[in-house]
Amino acid sequence: MDNTIIKGAIFDMDGLMLDTEKLLVRFWRQAAAEYGYEMTVEHVLGIRSLSRKYSVPKLKGIFGDEFPFDEVRSLRIRLMNDFIDKNGFDVKRGLFELLDYLKAHGIKIAVATATSRDRAEMYLNKIHALEYFDTVICGDMVKNGKPEPDIYLTAAHELDLPPQECAAFEDSPNGLKSAFAAGCKVIMIPDLSQPDSETEPYTHAVYESLDKAADFFEGRS
Repeated sequence: MDNTIIKGAIFDMDGLMLDTEKLLVRFWRQAAAEYGYEMTVEHVLGIRSLSRKYSVPKLKGIFGDEFPFDEVRSLRIRLMNDFIDKNGFDVKRGLFELLDYLKAHGIKIAVATATSRDRAEMYLNKIHALEYFDTVICGDMVKNGKPEPDIYLTAAHELDLPPQECAAFEDSPNGLKSAFAAGCKVIMIPDLSQPDSETEPYTHAVYESLDKAADFFEGRS
């Protein structure tokens, strides 16, 4: 049995802490349709957490080199921001229970999200969660985004911990791959993707909600 002492916890954001993945799907599809492209749910799921380096060629490989990625993405951001400004968004079940547990047990906490820093901090401030985190590492702060390990390596470094002593919370296959490649103990909290043969090799544990994941730390901290 792996008895590694876990001293840090690193959280993805969209779909993991915030119930925003469904909004990403909705507004990617709406923005693409405005430019005459029929983007499916599966297309959007395939680019979750992917950095521009990977998402641009992936979508151009589907829709052709003429696909206006920057224009579609900019419209998606505007549509989603307008919706959130008017309607807000839901917090994933168990988030604050887990954050309070980690704080009470002296575990350092970080964010590792593909979202840009300004939006990540804005969203976390909206739900009064930003103060829980010792550091926030975003996609625009690393050279290579998910599924490369850079963002988790950076987050662990900022926590002054080796990745092997950090639990990483993720909901998407690309995020799981990133955290696993960094050497973290990867915990999947399913959202739009369920655990399957693709995610199993990267995952140390699966919990239905964040509050249930406190069990992972019993005896490890």
